[in-house]
Amino acid sequence: MAAPSGSVPPPGFHPASAQNEFLQEQKGFPVPATQTHASSMFSFADPLLRPIANTFAQLQDTRQKLALPNPGTVEHLTREVKATHLNNYFFDGARADLTKAISINPIFQITHAFSHGSQSEPPSYNFGAVMGDDSTFLQGGISDSGSVTMRANRKLTPGHTAKVQAQLASAGGQSFVQLEHDYQGLDHSLNLKAMNPSPADGTGIYMVNFLQSLTRNFALGLETVYMRPSVDSQEANTGYMAKWTSDARDAIATVQYQGTGVAQATYWQRLADKVDAAVDLQVITAGGRREAQATIGAKWDFRMSTFRTQVDSTGKVSSLLETRLAPTFAFTVAGEIDHFKNAAKFGVGVSIESAGDIPMDPNAAPPAPPSVPM
Repeated sequence: MAAPSGSVPPPGFHPASAQNEFLQEQKGFPVPATQTHASSMFSFADPLLRPIANTFAQLQDTRQKLALPNPGTVEHLTREVKATHLNNYFFDGARADLTKAISINPIFQITHAFSHGSQSEPPSYNFGAVMGDDSTFLQGGISDSGSVTMRANRKLTPGHTAKVQAQLASAGGQSFVQLEHDYQGLDHSLNLKAMNPSPADGTGIYMVNFLQSLTRNFALGLETVYMRPSVDSQEANTGYMAKWTSDARDAIATVQYQGTGVAQATYWQRLADKVDAAVDLQVITAGGRREAQATIGAKWDFRMSTFRTQVDSTGKVSSLLETRLAPTFAFTVAGEIDHFKNAAKFGVGVSIESAGDIPMDPNAAPPAPPSVPM
């Protein structure tokens, strides 16, 4: 009990010795005080986030044990069918391409392209240049009408590629810029696109698609498109797709459905070592329309030439033969007959390639071109 106010301390009482005795009593029960540092700003949430992270890690381990293949991209879902059919190769009139390779690795080449006599397009001239290495791809061109196009791809890290496309044209409504990011995972792919994006008012066209392998032969995906041409107008739709691949990778079937009422089904098969066949069916049910078109085609690869032919349900029969008469000279002839309209188209083209003054050792193997990010 504390001494009353004004009382005299007992003999032999010293405040300092009393404090030392108190400290000596506390030495048997020390209370350590150490300063700790957090591993991150959000470490307080570790009890909640750690179970979630562990679950994702277990799922990742399970997916790696399944060894599912990469399903490819939504953009190249029907790549084999397009390579077999003539839609991306056919032309009419006369065409000539002159290409000069300035460097092989890295790639650097220039091209002069001439076209004349087409029934659907006026005569034109285009100058183009391509440059690329293992991490960068650059392409540009300018036409006689003043239209300028460019394309740039950059591999950021393994599996991540940033892409930019743009066009400047004198005609209204033809100029655009497109930003794109492509991601390739072990068993899935993701692609983001923005065409003519405007951060000020949010206008533009925005697309996202995702494709996931569920088994070694089957993959499912979806694609969402959000369009906002003006502040007062906007529209969004979602499409779905499926892809089946055989065990030997010699047959591929795809099905796509877009929210706008367009459905497509394709089938491609390698019949022999140098023979491919493909079938394409498109159905349109949008806007009260009920239309369908089927196309069947085949491709033969010979030692020095490639022959493609196809027939569709609209009565068109098309063929294209590309033959290489020399290592630097190729000759192409194309023809199409429309039996329902009683019309025909014919095209002929030449392609000349020049290696320029690239120094090469005649006794050494030619340098391998780089694998550019596409």
